[in-house]
Amino acid sequence: MPIARATAWRTWQMTRRAYPWTYAVGTVLPAALTISLAYLGYHAIGGGHVGDDFTAGSGAGPAAYLAYIAVGATAFQFTVRLILWSAKALITEQRQGTLGALLIAPAARLPYLLGFTGFAVLSSLVEFLTLGVVIGLLGITIPVASPLGALAGALALVAAVFALSVGLGGLMIAAGEAHISQNTVFIVLGLLCGFTFPRAYLPEPAQWLAEALPTTAAMDVLHGSLTGGHTLAGLAPRLVTCLALTAVHLLAGLRYLPRAEARAVERTY
Repeated sequence: MPIARATAWRTWQMTRRAYPWTYAVGTVLPAALTISLAYLGYHAIGGGHVGDDFTAGSGAGPAAYLAYIAVGATAFQFTVRLILWSAKALITEQRQGTLGALLIAPAARLPYLLGFTGFAVLSSLVEFLTLGVVIGLLGITIPVASPLGALAGALALVAAVFALSVGLGGLMIAAGEAHISQNTVFIVLGLLCGFTFPRAYLPEPAQWLAEALPTTAAMDVLHGSLTGGHTLAGLAPRLVTCLALTAVHLLAGLRYLPRAEARAVERTY
């Protein structure tokens, strides 16, 4: 834990001196626009009604459509923000010329990544409080069927994104690029994991692929505990699935990371 605390403190000191305002706004703004456009479409185009297929697939009643979109859009942009911080931790070191020093330092990689992610979660939560203002101005009310379920879903989502970020971070330093990798992951997660629309809309093979991603089960827990009307006990199977998949992705990422680091050193020297 000392490594994680030291990493979080170092990142805070660096960010405090040069806070990336435009970077943060560029990440938060899409969620605000998504929620606003959903509000406009719901009232101006849908006349305050949603299709039965959406209600059946999402588990949210017609009155909870906007709440479903608000939760999903916020969760997706939080996922994007967390990946932008966590998965790019190592390639940022590479770009700054400090990756070599990090690799030979007597510090395990997991605590370093946990410290970086811990800071990323806290800073992102502060940024995304601004979405609460947008949601409030639009008059959207988000029901909370299970506070414990919502907390469990949020924590499961953070863990799932962290697990995916470890492997993605290794891929970035091995390939020496970030934009193609991260944007591909954003597209895949946004389309498959049921953030803003039911997975029943997807082709069957895509639904199977979605089940291999821990973020899918995490969003099921989060949506179910908020707009789905489920209790934590009813969501326990999906929570267990999320934790199991998170463990698998995390172990796979940690096993791949040493090879990715070796490849990054070969590319550099």
